[in-house]
Amino acid sequence: MTAKTQESLACTAKKRYKVCDHVRRKGFKLKSEPQVIHLKDYEQPNYWAKKTNLVFDLYEDHAVVISTVTYERNGDGKNTLNLVGLEQELQHVKINKKLIELDDLDYSPEHLNLKNLPDHFDLELVTKLYPSKNTALEGLYKSNGKFCTQCEPEGFRRITYYLDRPDVMSEYQTTIIADKGHYPILLSNGNPIESRDLKHGRHMKVWHDPFPKPSYLFALVAGDLSVVEDSYTTMSGREVKLQIFVEKENIDKCDFAMESVKDSMKWDEDVYGLEYDLDIFMIVAVSDFNMGAMENKGLNIFNSKYILANPKTATDVDFEGIQSVVGHEYFHNWSGNRVTCRDWFQLSLKEGLTVFRDQEFSADLNSPGVCRIADVKALRNSQFVEDGGPMAHPVRPDSYIEINNFYTSTIYNKGAEVIRMFRTILGTEGYHKGVDLYFERHDGEAATIENFVSAMEDATGHDLGQFTNWYHQAGTPAVHANLDLSGKQLSLSMKQTLAKTPGQNNKQAQVIPVRTSFFDQTSGDAIPFTYNGESKTEHVLLLTDMEQVFTFDGFDSKPIPSLARSFSAPIHLHYPYSDEELIFLMKWDSDDFNRYEAAQNLAISLIEKRKNDKSFELPQSVVDAYKFLLNAEEVNLRIKAKAMTLPTLDYLVSIESKEADIDLIYEAKTWLQKSLAEACSEDFAAGFEACKGADQYSLDPLEVGKRELKACCLSFLMTLGKEETVEMAVEVYENSHNMTDTVTALTELVQINHSGREDALKDFYDVWHKDQLVMDKWFALQCSSFHPDVLNHVRQLLDHDDFDLLNPNRVYSVLRVFGRANPHGFHHISGEGYKLMADYALELDGKNSQIAAMLANTLSQWKRFDPKRQKLMRAELSRISKKKNLSKDVYEIVSKSLKK
Repeated sequence: MTAKTQESLACTAKKRYKVCDHVRRKGFKLKSEPQVIHLKDYEQPNYWAKKTNLVFDLYEDHAVVISTVTYERNGDGKNTLNLVGLEQELQHVKINKKLIELDDLDYSPEHLNLKNLPDHFDLELVTKLYPSKNTALEGLYKSNGKFCTQCEPEGFRRITYYLDRPDVMSEYQTTIIADKGHYPILLSNGNPIESRDLKHGRHMKVWHDPFPKPSYLFALVAGDLSVVEDSYTTMSGREVKLQIFVEKENIDKCDFAMESVKDSMKWDEDVYGLEYDLDIFMIVAVSDFNMGAMENKGLNIFNSKYILANPKTATDVDFEGIQSVVGHEYFHNWSGNRVTCRDWFQLSLKEGLTVFRDQEFSADLNSPGVCRIADVKALRNSQFVEDGGPMAHPVRPDSYIEINNFYTSTIYNKGAEVIRMFRTILGTEGYHKGVDLYFERHDGEAATIENFVSAMEDATGHDLGQFTNWYHQAGTPAVHANLDLSGKQLSLSMKQTLAKTPGQNNKQAQVIPVRTSFFDQTSGDAIPFTYNGESKTEHVLLLTDMEQVFTFDGFDSKPIPSLARSFSAPIHLHYPYSDEELIFLMKWDSDDFNRYEAAQNLAISLIEKRKNDKSFELPQSVVDAYKFLLNAEEVNLRIKAKAMTLPTLDYLVSIESKEADIDLIYEAKTWLQKSLAEACSEDFAAGFEACKGADQYSLDPLEVGKRELKACCLSFLMTLGKEETVEMAVEVYENSHNMTDTVTALTELVQINHSGREDALKDFYDVWHKDQLVMDKWFALQCSSFHPDVLNHVRQLLDHDDFDLLNPNRVYSVLRVFGRANPHGFHHISGEGYKLMADYALELDGKNSQIAAMLANTLSQWKRFDPKRQKLMRAELSRISKKKNLSKDVYEIVSKSLKK
């Protein structure tokens, strides 16, 4: 179709077709009972969409979309085509240019069914949309005056009736027409092929994407944006234009994101041999976005949180998040776009693999130990909790009601751990051979997890049949280990257990790689030992049976084991370490993660002792260990900080073997933190002073480490409740020249009743109230506070003029932070936190069901708590469940949570 024809057709559609009242006249209703979708029911479609031509005619209050799709019959498939749609007005249907009367069609808001079709045909549809009213932020919507899209997983059906499924891959050409004054920038997937001005101040731009893709990767942006430009020369010598589009006032916050793009492109070439394939790579930052970012082919759309940053507005953690997410979305160009997933049950095929790739990218550019600790902490605080609750599901689920609910840490983070275990078992060389073969075989295809495993097996000769249990079985395996010495023979026995999860009562043994070292208790050195004919100080032991014993010769005395080093498998590891053995590993383990792990397990042991005996006092050996670690020059400053920071309250609740008494856990953790602060106060004060750092902000690892350790020391000292420590926090705030130090100070000040708290919060607001992302921090810090009056603070923030219920980031910064990062406040025995969360889940359900489901999910773990809290949480879940026309998103969360 020529540009002139497209322009004419758009204008004709606007003039000829009034708003269709077909839906109202036929009295269509959405299905009241959400249906379960099963993996076993997968079937290929009757037709494939070979070419998709889209014309978007954009206006302030509506948009007209003309889709012309070339369909080709799938072998001997039936001659019927079943398309899906949602919240659009169908105005026009043509098959091979023949107009079909709407009253003669079988269609509703959710489907368009066509019968008696030829083997090849063109289907032309005209639909009318209202992007400004689209609060779901799926499909085509408006954000801060810009048109933008979010189509993963099933948003494209809000644009036009289509085969909106990932296995239907089509070549796309997109024409965008809009007012040039209001929308000078018109973007879509692929490469630009035409641009020109039209009558009445409008203009158009045509984009062509030569790589077939599923509809979930379609993207469009139209708005008044500024651009930062750069370029990258690929390993084959091609020059790729790089562009980041943002609002004009944010143009000075894109430099780090642009460097991250170039770092990602080079890393993927160096490590995986993968080169970018289009002439242009674009990123657009938008303020209203349900997700972190979206990997649409050639046009990544990002939540502005993961693009905009400079030292005054972003913390060290923000910079690391930007680098990781930019890398993640770029790496999807191959692991997700060039090779996509056949159906949504295979979601981890792209997400787990890509998370692993972005984790290794971050580790290579930063500290591997620091990154590994952060990755595992995120896994435990979210995925392990998920595995132990009603929403537990395998890395490849068997069924779902609403796919949005399965963008979970199990799919992403546990999926990444499965990929990591592939590499651990096959070795780095074998892993890369397998991945290379996978991309080679399936480039341009929609693949399955079986395809990936087959490539790994064929490239290396390994039988991975048993290993695939990691994809099929839900839950976190527990491994119980013991060590015995008989003569000079050392026996390491391990037993794995897998708890029941919803729908899965009988579990098979997993293949669990346990990276192992043994340390001499006297010298502190790692001891060489022989496994599979090779003598080394570290081996990967493969636990393949429910119970297994590994024996090693040549030990003169019983060593201290360092097990599952670098967290070699996503398991609960149980070994009967004494506190003294944990102190040894905390001091001497050469593995950064296991040094951290020993410190965390030591803290857990002490908290448990205090819970059971309120007269228990802190042993001097523990005090000496903390002092030793704080002053150990050879240990990375960030590893020190992470090791000494006590486990989160949420994690302590999650590892309870019985119903959790959250008040008792909180009391015991507070005792430990205060006791350590009192015993090590001089050392923490000295550490704080030594970490004040340079006057100029730098992302140099040493300076980042100083800021993190300084925050750790200040946090301990603030538990003492002394005026001089409050003054230290106030001084950090007043003298801060970067957002990291500012947040460090505010994090402590928001916990207390003190004039310094109110002064700092007011000052922060006065300085930053016009910066939306920075204000999200202001909201979040107050909602994560363990201040005794935090519930009232949260209510006040929800009534604040700057709170916006339709902006996901703002809802996250208040309600998600309160529900997930503040278990002490959220789980107040009054139940007011539960009621508040249910109120807002109900209010949001009709506006943005994805966010409503996220809020409802904070109530799903009710079985972990005492009977009174259980009753209160169940009551709120029940109240939500009784709402009429509850969305599929919320229905699935609530119905599964209420199951006994």
